[in-house]
Amino acid sequence: MELSEPELIRQSWRAVNSSPLEHGTVLFSRLFTLEPSLLPLFQYNGQQFSSPEDCLSSPEFLDHIRKVMLVIDAAVTNAEDLSSLEEYLAGLGRKHRAVGVRLSSFSTVGESLLYMLEKCLGPDFTPATKAAWSQLYGAVVQAMSRGWDEE
Repeated sequence: MELSEPELIRQSWRAVNSSPLEHGTVLFSRLFTLEPSLLPLFQYNGQQFSSPEDCLSSPEFLDHIRKVMLVIDAAVTNAEDLSSLEEYLAGLGRKHRAVGVRLSSFSTVGESLLYMLEKCLGPDFTPATKAAWSQLYGAVVQAMSRGWDEE
């Protein structure tokens, strides 16, 4: 019997969410490889990181990774109906826009998410699982994009 998309997402997320920091680090490491121009956007106490490695090992950035993984967790929990998260996600979009993140960068974040899932799940990362995650992530970004629309 085939699993529904929300079930595929939840099942694959359980494997990832057993060690969110480790897998979140894989996601952001990939993100900085694909789009190095994002690194300077992460500054704490006015300090820029000299390398992705510096950034990925800083306590402040590890907090950011934890928060991102919690947002993904909330999206997984509400996979059937993201409407309850819409206001929250639009607010998250506004926050990202305020610090200079371009909406287009979220497609790279999506690629990095799929990369992390593939690394974590190996052969369990089936085409159906990939499609389900792509759809969920697309819906999250669509909700976040409202944060860029409001002028």
